[in-house]
Amino acid sequence: MLSRIAESLFWIGRYIERSDGTARILDVHLQLLLEDPWIDEDIACRSLMGVMGTFPEEDGVRVSRVDVLNRLAVDRSNPSSIAYAIQSARENARRAREIVSTELWETLNTTQSRMPRRINNEKTHEFFQWVRERAALAVGITDSSTSRDEAWQFLTLGRSIERTDMTARLLATRSLTEASGPSWTTILRSCGAYEAYLRTYRGMPSASNAAEFLLLDRLFPRSIIHSIQRAEECMSAIDPVADRVGHSNTVLRALGRIRNDLEYRPIGEILSELPEHMEQVQKVTREASEAIRDRFFPTHAEPSWIGETS
Repeated sequence: MLSRIAESLFWIGRYIERSDGTARILDVHLQLLLEDPWIDEDIACRSLMGVMGTFPEEDGVRVSRVDVLNRLAVDRSNPSSIAYAIQSARENARRAREIVSTELWETLNTTQSRMPRRINNEKTHEFFQWVRERAALAVGITDSSTSRDEAWQFLTLGRSIERTDMTARLLATRSLTEASGPSWTTILRSCGAYEAYLRTYRGMPSASNAAEFLLLDRLFPRSIIHSIQRAEECMSAIDPVADRVGHSNTVLRALGRIRNDLEYRPIGEILSELPEHMEQVQKVTREASEAIRDRFFPTHAEPSWIGETS
């Protein structure tokens, strides 16, 4: 497969997942600001923007939920925003038009054309729900109409890398406002994991069990471990090198390190330093993404979150 096509497919997967993950995180935290009058809105919004890789344009000026919406939802020039992710997914689909199915192209094109430039404060939840539904539609079309060849592997690899990153960001936000932060029930619901959690643990969420489920459950598709394993499977299918000793594949090495660290570290230890561990997960996804770029499409610069460094 041409490097240009592979790169576009990889980023289509990442940007679709990024729009979905960003919508889930913003929905949880903006709703929390409405429900809890004791939260310091400026501190909570600044912390959330920091976790999402962007920062207020002016220091010393209070940041409100309206600023968060403008920067992280509808700002088409901000790489951390939903609007930027949607337009970038559509642009990459245009570049790979000879590979992308007509149904996926039409879905991304329609989503881009209907993306609002402003959001009414009373309709933020409806907007985030619409974003999640459009992302689910794009993923469903991809899974139902794409042969399990290299094109599908690169799309799924991009989605898996981004999902690992987004779940880590969502878990990192658990500590943003300390005791006033989102409950584990809210975090589970934002991932679509609440019912799956109840079927697995048969009880109300506790910090230890909920974190364990979202971090380590191998059967739940949004857990960090499941996403990492899916990325490893895609990477092995794309580049099936069987090393006699160790791994020469730098992508597999990076993903394997963080998977082993999470699987063999006690959950209580992870919970006690959750933001630090989730930052490490994000760092590894950046390393894996850079290794994929260097291995398969070295001639193009990688689109990245604001604040990322090589």
